[in-house]
Amino acid sequence: MSSGPPQLREHPAPRPRRNARKPARRDKTAPQESRAGKKGWLTPKRAVILATTAAVVVGGGGFTVYTAMQNASAPKPTPLSLNEMSKIFGGGDPFAPDPEGDILKAQAAQAIKADRLAAERDKRRKLSPIKIVKEAPGGGGFDPKQLPSGPANPSGNRALGKQMLDARGWGDQWGCLERLWTKESGWNERAMNRYSGAYGIPQSLPGSKMASAGGDWQTNPATQIAWGLGYIKGRYGTPCGAWAHSQATGWY
Repeated sequence: MSSGPPQLREHPAPRPRRNARKPARRDKTAPQESRAGKKGWLTPKRAVILATTAAVVVGGGGFTVYTAMQNASAPKPTPLSLNEMSKIFGGGDPFAPDPEGDILKAQAAQAIKADRLAAERDKRRKLSPIKIVKEAPGGGGFDPKQLPSGPANPSGNRALGKQMLDARGWGDQWGCLERLWTKESGWNERAMNRYSGAYGIPQSLPGSKMASAGGDWQTNPATQIAWGLGYIKGRYGTPCGAWAHSQATGWY
């Protein structure tokens, strides 16, 4: 018995030719993937990310890491020539005792002490002897300089100071230096003593004395620290010697 007209058998349509090329494309890229795998997992970019993350976890802070990188990549300060220094200091040694400067420092220390006693008597807030200025002082042939608008980084300056101290072989003197310059400037390169006019991290008086370490003394923490360490060595021998003098007299 016939059940109807014969059924036509449909054949599947041929696949597009571009699909047939896929295996060839995989074969072509396979050697590249193999070569890429040989380069290793730790790429330069990943190394930077890991190093930065580790510093933040340890406690250095992202801003401190950034400042350390900036200081490392910044141009080295250029010390002035002996002829240039002689013009600024009149042939004198910028690290030698300065009777006039010492008198100003002593007077400032007395004024600070008197103001603190008065504040306690009047039950008012004590005035900090340190003020952060927006314009660096001039002097010694330098004009006053407008400072950058961004904030300073005392934490980064402190880390830089520790590194420079260690480079001098004074690693055991860090506690004295850290306390000394925390008292003097809070490790801020823009700090000025409101009583004497001393300037910078080491509180040079006048600030232009630091030009013996570099012409960028008004803004560069590394230049200020370099000068301050030389000053301490020339006058007190060690940071602990300078700290002892500061504790006894209120200045160094």
